[in-house]
Amino acid sequence: MQNQSFDIVVVGAGHAGVEASLAAARMGLNTLLLTLNLDSIGMMPCNPAIGGTGKGHLVRELDALGGEMGLAADDTLIQMRMLNTGKGPAVHSLRAQMDKRRYHERIKSAIERQPRLTVLQGEVRSLETENGHISAVLTDEGFRYACRAVVLCAGVYLQSRILIGEWSRQSGPNGMLRSEHLSDALRALGIPLQRFKTGTPARVKRSTLDFDEMEIQLGDVPTPAFSFLHPNGLTLEQDPCWLTYTSEQTHEIIRANLHRSPMYSGKIHATGTRYCPSIEDKVVKFADKDRHQLFIEPEGRTTEEMYVQGFSTSLPADVQIDMLHSLPGLRHCEVMRLGYAIEYDCLDPTALDLRFMVKDVPGLFTAGQVNGSSGYEEAAAQGLYAGINAALYVKGEEPFYLGRSDAYIGVLVDDLATKGTPEPYRMMTSRCEYRLLLRQDNADLRLTERAFRLGLISDARKAALEQKREGIQKALQRLGTHVPPSDALRVYLESLGEPFPQSGAVLFDLLKRPKVRYADLLRLYDALEPLEPNVEEQIEVLAHYDGYIEKQRIQVEREKALEDTALPSDLDYSGLDGLRLEARQKLNAIHPSSVGQASRISGVSPADVSVLLLYAKRGFAHA
Repeated sequence: MQNQSFDIVVVGAGHAGVEASLAAARMGLNTLLLTLNLDSIGMMPCNPAIGGTGKGHLVRELDALGGEMGLAADDTLIQMRMLNTGKGPAVHSLRAQMDKRRYHERIKSAIERQPRLTVLQGEVRSLETENGHISAVLTDEGFRYACRAVVLCAGVYLQSRILIGEWSRQSGPNGMLRSEHLSDALRALGIPLQRFKTGTPARVKRSTLDFDEMEIQLGDVPTPAFSFLHPNGLTLEQDPCWLTYTSEQTHEIIRANLHRSPMYSGKIHATGTRYCPSIEDKVVKFADKDRHQLFIEPEGRTTEEMYVQGFSTSLPADVQIDMLHSLPGLRHCEVMRLGYAIEYDCLDPTALDLRFMVKDVPGLFTAGQVNGSSGYEEAAAQGLYAGINAALYVKGEEPFYLGRSDAYIGVLVDDLATKGTPEPYRMMTSRCEYRLLLRQDNADLRLTERAFRLGLISDARKAALEQKREGIQKALQRLGTHVPPSDALRVYLESLGEPFPQSGAVLFDLLKRPKVRYADLLRLYDALEPLEPNVEEQIEVLAHYDGYIEKQRIQVEREKALEDTALPSDLDYSGLDGLRLEARQKLNAIHPSSVGQASRISGVSPADVSVLLLYAKRGFAHA
């Protein structure tokens, strides 16, 4: 095993490393997965949940591309809910409460059983290059593994430090070892680093909670699923979660002890996450609120640990206990693990190209929280994307790109590599300008065929996709039928408060009406046939949002010209007359691959874009 050669080495076995290594191996590359601890494979050190607003879209896209997260989540969840059902389908997002130990075991099993994938516990000390290209990794144990590409998925482990009040320790999450040397190895390669911070709440003992003082939160029945391999949902027994709230007493305890919080005492200098703030941050920044909601969530079916969602903190141990005892339902709780903050090194992601390869170090790809993102789902999506591109790089084939109009993953990649991030990045539906086209329900229709061409999808799964696509086309053809007016239609429309078409109507136009459902038209007209639930869902969305979907398609086509206008990777923008000084500096720093990407760089104005288009039209002959 020692000093062996591999095509690809993946460093880190969190959610990014798992997807990267599986993708590379499934694409036929001999892959080594190196991790500090085999017990940390697929670990959930923070929230025991997968999905959520925007994040559920990423998991669905992962599954459509042949990733493992959605399948593993379906196999090990203990509760599933569809969020935002009171809004349109563009923002519907699945969220599952996981049995975190079973999830780790399920992922570890997939890793261990995957052909062409070797897994090894060990710490990477340095990265070796030859003629500027990645050539090997060296471990702290003294082993050297030659390779043609590396996917770095180091998570929050780079020079990480845990903080609880005045106490701190050099450590990874959950008491795991941290990576001692990789930060220096990256700096030696000229890669810019930044320092971020995140945190987690306490865990409390289930049997010491008073659920009568809390509101029960049940899962959805019937139970939906993340994976498109489960089109009819899941059948399982679900466990409840519970809702409680902070009190004025809680807030008083926090305010009285802010000087002991490392965030406010100056002990933490790293940048924290905006969209997952600590409870002390909430109390300070939202001083007008008299309470904040908290969800009490089980960490699994074989443990007493309960996660206090929304109560992340780095306050001292005694303060945390007082805070928890001020909460309804937790007044007599036993604390099993304290909340803590963790700060760590990560890359400035603008050092990456749109393949997620470091621009100045060919063969070095990075993914996950080491790129400045937060969240399991964002990490897994990046891991799959970087793993695919590392495999294509080794094979000498064209890169795999997902644009902003292709997938939420494309938005994630473009946001990080083009704009960078001054704080831990979190995916949200509001970041996606084409979200009506990029719904979680149609991720397979958008992406699975591309995954099949990469070798990540089986023939059987492709056949299922083609069957779904054919079902949609046939249903749309039948809905093109013009039907005459009838008493049955009149009664139905009047019951909905909808006007009656005196001269009849095309069935698809009837279905466009917001309150009309396909199942109702099916009962009224023999021209229609029963549909599979996943096909019926697509038909109703296409009808109800037809005009809006068409507008977004036109918008995508309008932007396509900018995305298709390539820019030379070695272009020196300081020599282009007509560009503002700021634009020249920003363009030289990012080196965008297209005018479209250039247009999204902060500091590049519409006038600068016009200059780039003019030069592109001339073939940069006058640059």
